[in-house]
Amino acid sequence: MHKITPNPPGNPGIDSEESLEDEKLKEAAERAFAHYFPPTTEKPPKHRKGNLFTVAPDVNTESLLANASEDLLSISAIAANLADDVDGTRRSVALALSRMADGVQLLVERALDHWEESEVMQARVKV
Repeated sequence: MHKITPNPPGNPGIDSEESLEDEKLKEAAERAFAHYFPPTTEKPPKHRKGNLFTVAPDVNTESLLANASEDLLSISAIAANLADDVDGTRRSVALALSRMADGVQLLVERALDHWEESEVMQARVKV
């Protein structure tokens, strides 16, 4: 013999008014969620595992290189300033960091120059 039961079985401790009210609250919450967090049509960008920071994908190359150059100048200045306050091997390390940042900053500046030259050449070709 097979017994027919509702799936899932109803809870006899809750009356129908409370379950109707709970259902209305659930529907209201779903509407609010859909309003404030609409589904996106874009595919979310792929996140690399272990990365804490990301760069916005729509930032142009010139802006990226210019910001990198300014950041490297700041790093170099901080390391040089630190070198003035310490002695011995710590001073050598701080000066090495400053020089490394200066070298990388020169590389970024050269990349920025090449990028600007290519932009000028492309503009001439289009005309």
